[in-house]
Amino acid sequence: MSEYRVKNISKLPMLFGQKQGGLARTLILKVLGKLQVGSLTMVEQDETLLFGSKADPEGPHAEVHVHDLDLYRRILTGGTIAAGETYIEGLWSSPNLTEVTRAFSGNMAMLEAMSDQQNWLLRLALKTTHWGRRNTAARSRENIAAHYDLGNEFFSLFLDPSMMYSAAVFPAPHSDLAAASQYKLQLICEDLELKPEDHLVEIGTGWGGMAIYAAEHYHCRVTTTTISKEQFDYAVQAVEKRGLQDRITVLFDDYRDLEGQFDKLVSIEMIEAVGHQFYDTYFGTLSRLLKPDGKAVIQSITMTDQRYEQARDAVDFIKRYIFPGGCLPSLNVISNALANVTDMQLSGLRDITRDYADTLENWHGTFLTQLDQVRAMGFDDRFIRMWRYYLSYCEGGFRERIIGTYQITMTKPYYRPN
Repeated sequence: MSEYRVKNISKLPMLFGQKQGGLARTLILKVLGKLQVGSLTMVEQDETLLFGSKADPEGPHAEVHVHDLDLYRRILTGGTIAAGETYIEGLWSSPNLTEVTRAFSGNMAMLEAMSDQQNWLLRLALKTTHWGRRNTAARSRENIAAHYDLGNEFFSLFLDPSMMYSAAVFPAPHSDLAAASQYKLQLICEDLELKPEDHLVEIGTGWGGMAIYAAEHYHCRVTTTTISKEQFDYAVQAVEKRGLQDRITVLFDDYRDLEGQFDKLVSIEMIEAVGHQFYDTYFGTLSRLLKPDGKAVIQSITMTDQRYEQARDAVDFIKRYIFPGGCLPSLNVISNALANVTDMQLSGLRDITRDYADTLENWHGTFLTQLDQVRAMGFDDRFIRMWRYYLSYCEGGFRERIIGTYQITMTKPYYRPN
């Protein structure tokens, strides 16, 4: 790489039409000049611009290589979604994509100022599209298929052998992902106080890892449901392969249609797909499915209480391209739902936010080693960049704690500890 002249934004002349990118570039660079956490280095063809400070060794310290100055116009008119779109299209790149998403996550006020300049008609169109994708009983299967039905073989390229597509919990700093996924399941089962005589219901099967772990290690019965056909087929085969048909029943049903009552309930990172319009329905269903002395554990990605309403009503890259119909609850939203529509009490909370960042780092690293296989499946470089941006986007959010992850334990009125 040739040497570039480093220039601090505070000394940058604000000249309209100074170079290709013009006014849009000037406005975006002015916003970037408000960077307060970490640093961002923008490498253009003939100069390098430094924003923020590199004094803090913990960072984040991001570097963006601009390949097309139309990037600035796109971000000015398209906001944070356009940041992802332009990465996918190759208008910019970075030697460390997660550091870029960390830098923006750590400077949320700056990011929101940038989004405020987004065309209001575009914001309205995005919100209208997202509203059309809300998770009604009829729409939920389509929204799930949009993500999970990419194919079991695709997900197997970067997940651990148990196919857990949720935050692992690392028992030690150097534990591998497979061990961390098993430890996560162990913690959940211990929190549930599972016994052989229990009947456990699971909302959101995934690829069957939780159900199989509970049946094999605690010898209980499990009824689990999913609305992803790909996951349903995989889980049924996995159960049969292990000879657990007498203990595990896999259903292809919407959680709202489940009947009966169960001793214990688990739901791992399914609430994110519920949609805020249906939180009361979700928690009401959890309460209805549990016996009067029952116990439940859910694992949930959360938004901070302070940013929940703004994030709920906004459409970001994840809602647009990865999880249509999705929404992250806050801890306060969960607590209020428990109080308003259930007879359950929140009795335990485990913060595993850092573990999720480490999980995503593992997934991303493994994904990069499998690019030949990804392409052999028919996925092109645009898809690969989209998937990389998604993984880095989430990891950066967890690293900077603008989103969190918790294991939440809830109990019914007649629950008593073992």
